[in-house]
Amino acid sequence: MIKVENLSAGYGKLQILFEVNASAEKGKITTIVGPNGSGKSTFLKTLFGLTTIYSGKIYFKDEDITNLPPHKKTQRGLAYLPQTNNVFANLTVEENLKIAGYLLPKDEIKDRIDLALSVFPELKNILKRKAGQLSGGQRQFLAMATALVRKSEVLMLDEPTAQLSPKLAETIFNKILELRDDYGLTILLVEQNAKRALEISDRGYMLVSGRVAYEGSAKGLLESEKFKSYFLGLIEE
Repeated sequence: MIKVENLSAGYGKLQILFEVNASAEKGKITTIVGPNGSGKSTFLKTLFGLTTIYSGKIYFKDEDITNLPPHKKTQRGLAYLPQTNNVFANLTVEENLKIAGYLLPKDEIKDRIDLALSVFPELKNILKRKAGQLSGGQRQFLAMATALVRKSEVLMLDEPTAQLSPKLAETIFNKILELRDDYGLTILLVEQNAKRALEISDRGYMLVSGRVAYEGSAKGLLESEKFKSYFLGLIEE
């Protein structure tokens, strides 16, 4: 679904990623882990067109989308949900959902919203509430629901469980599994709870200082000594 070749990127003259090669298979969950400052969030931002790309290529379904602006990538089926500012805070839940479907035929928008609300029933009773008044968990539900309304094929999630209670975080992980298993979404996940994220994933990558230090099955990464060392903080970056 997504393939990255020798990708180097950053912000202006500050290079963060160095010749990264990675891929995300259709209908699978791929998790990117690594120490703080390793370039995980920058990787997602680069895929979506929010950084400076120095070299390399990004392919989506075999199409070169390296230099496409974010709104064009959205139209092709990519959804990027940052940790914060992932909904329109001054609009209601219902308005956020309707705006998400602005590119769809009018007669299809209602069906997509109904589908999103069936996946995220937690939103049904707060449709008239401003998104800025939602709890952290409700905001994440809404952000993921908007991606479903847009008929996104790829969902890129940056720290979706940050600052959530363990119980609510587990609900988010279950929703991610549902989006993969029941709706066929391809998911790229950057998550602070690296262990739990890998447990629900198909494939995993470890970034260290902007370079790929490990790639393979999520289970293999979870069991690797390199991951355990970083996870337990036993070795330096």
